[in-house]
Amino acid sequence: MRTQTNVKKMAILAMMVALGVILSPILRVPGMAPMQHFINVLVAVLLGPWYALACAILISILRMWLMGVNLLAVTGSVFGAVLSGLLYRATGKQIAAVIGEIIGTGIIGAMASYPVMAFFYHMEGVVLFTYVPSFVAGTVIGGFTAYFFLKALAKNGLLARLQRMANE
Repeated sequence: MRTQTNVKKMAILAMMVALGVILSPILRVPGMAPMQHFINVLVAVLLGPWYALACAILISILRMWLMGVNLLAVTGSVFGAVLSGLLYRATGKQIAAVIGEIIGTGIIGAMASYPVMAFFYHMEGVVLFTYVPSFVAGTVIGGFTAYFFLKALAKNGLLARLQRMANE
């Protein structure tokens, strides 16, 4: 039974990674990746924080490899994915997942991006809060898109059914 659950979760994870990679360049705002944040919140709510972390890492690696984006893809996704899942797990509220994504990526991830860009990429003029405005804006767009999507799923009972199916 446990193996079946893991296979279902891995299949959902694979689909979400594929969706995240496909949507990323299509629905992109320069300097932001709102679809990454949309996927982070969805996976956090459907599968939990550790699957959300795996999804964020896999999407980031694929975006770097296939699309030539820099390491901001990683720092701009992993913290929000985990915090989103942890806050959702603690409260059971979709808005908590969105808040976790905004704080995790918009603030923590943005500040973690400073040393990456300053030291690995030798960027001049980068300071601790350089990426906060664009990261917060991207997470607000993607996070609230996910929130309204999840609310629509919950309204007709599909969200609970998907969560149940993933955990059976």
